[in-house]
Amino acid sequence: MAQPSAQSRRKLMALQLLLWHSALWTGQEAIPLVSVTSRPPPLPWPRSFLLKSLEQVRKIQTRNSELLEQLCATYKLCHPEELVLLGHSLGIPQAPLSRCSIQALQLTKCLSQLHSGLFLYQGLLQALTGISPELAPTVDMLQLDVANFATTIWQQMESLGVAPTVQPTQSTLPTFTSAFQRRAGGVLAASHLQSFLETAHCTLNHLV
Repeated sequence: MAQPSAQSRRKLMALQLLLWHSALWTGQEAIPLVSVTSRPPPLPWPRSFLLKSLEQVRKIQTRNSELLEQLCATYKLCHPEELVLLGHSLGIPQAPLSRCSIQALQLTKCLSQLHSGLFLYQGLLQALTGISPELAPTVDMLQLDVANFATTIWQQMESLGVAPTVQPTQSTLPTFTSAFQRRAGGVLAASHLQSFLETAHCTLNHLV
């Protein structure tokens, strides 16, 4: 039998070496990257901030619900949708929170909208001063809770380096000329605040 030439042997060795390298590369690709892919993604905001914010949101929601219930039980103002036109004439705005929706979440802009909205509702609650002796304690505590939450958001903005150089100033507050207008304004402000908080709670809970 004829022996393979030296050139044939070299070709055979080269082919075996190529197949060996190919098998080695395929095996390396198949190794799961445990050290990289198994790590959970980093939280966009610190977990401590998220948990504290959720606690504050729930606290405000509870007190705000108490205010709405008191307005309904005492003054029969139970349907905010019936007061929308009056709200427009009184100049009671509703703070946007579009940048915080889970479908269109933009974290930096969400923080800014959260702070601006809380600052707005703090002013609206301030405008309710003198609403009634029975409701005054609830309104005062609600205003304090909203202010505390706004401070938490502002501190997080400072921590991330996205806070404006100057804190915003309060815009013109609505002027009420009667007790009914002030109470109706309270219903609308509390209703708007509740919707605002629902979106904030949903987003914060999603990020935890």
